[in-house]
Amino acid sequence: MKDTISHHLAQAAAQTPDERAFTFVDFSTDSSGVPFTLAWRQLDNRVRTTATALRHAGAADERVAIVAPQNLDYVVGFLAAACAGSIAVPLFPPALPGHAEKLAASLTDADPVLAFTSPETQQAVETFCADRAGSRLRVVTEQGLLAEFGPGAATAAPSSGETFHPQPDDCAYLQYTSGSTRVPSGVEITHANVCANARQALAAYDIRAGRNCTVGWLPLYHDMGLVLAIVLPLVGRVHSVLMDPLAFVQQPVRWLRLLSRHPGALTAAPNFAYDYSARRVTDEERSELSLGSVAAMVNGSEPIAEQTLQRFQDAFAQTGMARTTMRPSYGLAEATVFVSASPAGEEPTVTCFDRDALAEGTARVVEPTDAGTVTRLVACGRPTEQEIAIVDPVTRVRLEGGRVGEIWLRGPNIGRGYWRRPQQSEATFRATLQGDDSSDRTHHWLRTGDLGLWHDKQLYITGRIKDLVIIDGANHYPQDIEQTVESAHPAVRRHHTAAFAASTDGGERLVIVAEHARDLAEPHSVLDEVTRAVRAAVATSHAIAVHDFVLARPGSVPHTTSGKVARSACREHYLEGAWSSGTLTQKETGTV
Repeated sequence: MKDTISHHLAQAAAQTPDERAFTFVDFSTDSSGVPFTLAWRQLDNRVRTTATALRHAGAADERVAIVAPQNLDYVVGFLAAACAGSIAVPLFPPALPGHAEKLAASLTDADPVLAFTSPETQQAVETFCADRAGSRLRVVTEQGLLAEFGPGAATAAPSSGETFHPQPDDCAYLQYTSGSTRVPSGVEITHANVCANARQALAAYDIRAGRNCTVGWLPLYHDMGLVLAIVLPLVGRVHSVLMDPLAFVQQPVRWLRLLSRHPGALTAAPNFAYDYSARRVTDEERSELSLGSVAAMVNGSEPIAEQTLQRFQDAFAQTGMARTTMRPSYGLAEATVFVSASPAGEEPTVTCFDRDALAEGTARVVEPTDAGTVTRLVACGRPTEQEIAIVDPVTRVRLEGGRVGEIWLRGPNIGRGYWRRPQQSEATFRATLQGDDSSDRTHHWLRTGDLGLWHDKQLYITGRIKDLVIIDGANHYPQDIEQTVESAHPAVRRHHTAAFAASTDGGERLVIVAEHARDLAEPHSVLDEVTRAVRAAVATSHAIAVHDFVLARPGSVPHTTSGKVARSACREHYLEGAWSSGTLTQKETGTV
């Protein structure tokens, strides 16, 4: 089988030409949403014509950045670049708040020759690129390309029927990782990688043509959004319904209404989005929903919060949603995206582990009797058509079940490396277990940087190696501390807390930066009360002292483009004095 995006698009257009391929529901002009749909043959025609124009514009074997807003133009642009023999670079337009630096850094790193966008954003993208991305980058639209290079164009370009066929091992796109503290790294994903990963996800969630569809609002520049909303539907030949992330943020019920209207839907969201929906959707809105036919709701944020699963289930049980619908999952950009998912037909598994033993690297199951010494973890299931190993990151020895180590992966979905970073690629994508032959490609593993363990035939994620808080030689998982802080006082805003270690004269000490609730009118008036509550809760639950506690204004704690708290960025901002003025802070001077 010719495993390329181009091949799967051609097959879909030939075999199911008039079936719906992609529907974008636009909420910008009508609050109830206006759908725009392309059938497979229509999509194929637009993509092939645009791909030919891209080649005539000099994009063959070059990078093409996709900086369009979330709409059908984005879908066409991405597929056209992949089918043209270019390397697509899925990014976002300059209007995305708080991420201009990452956009500029990604464009500089990828060094594309073209930036593909929509007509309504062309001027803004041109201005941004002229200021930050260098002179060689030309901004184009589908309409502009066809006017210049399409059939009948004055340039007398070769026929638009020109065909080009990428190969499975060709790089289809660069997936830039969502971290925001270092220069972003573009993961090289081949056609074979992404097609294999799409099939793995189709199998894991039991998605089939004619029975299922996908519904989503996740950004198309993010790995989960790109694969779920574009490539998985293409490979599986299922209808993709998508909306803009801003439309979800404004009214999360819009996402759930689309799920109600499209039976058999697969959808996905980070952990915080399920919490957000449970809080924001009203009782009246819930009464209109019918979620009983949803095939799977993927929770792909790691680690996944048990409280979120329960809150969402409680909030939407009346809609007919089965408890088995929520599918905790694990993935990362270096593996294209999908790695493992909870077993189909089973409710999410939550296991209580001894917190101290877990910090020392051993998974000891305990009864949920003493919340102060228990860590409750949600299982992320099993891999599909790929292999997971839990490995000691220092000795590179494979660990037995019940031991905490670094998660290593291998399979056909693993990317081939980081763009123009040979040393980093060698260390991350071509790791070998102790005693294995490093020159043998079959012995190569991907080092994820994530910590996890096997228990009862399921994978549990415990944290990131780089995020571990090490105080006086003891390991602490930051998400455990953050959960404690967010439960300590109602003034602390949920999902906007960062715990990290900072160097002091007395060694590494714990620093916590937490945003206060948006509706808190006088944060200064409760600073002492919140600080005492946080210090007491952390001391009781984790046996460590808080060196510095910052109660920050809403919106100041940095997040990645995928919505996760960026702990390392937060630490950098703290060390640079970002919260030294206009922010509430209390160092370790008073009593707990």
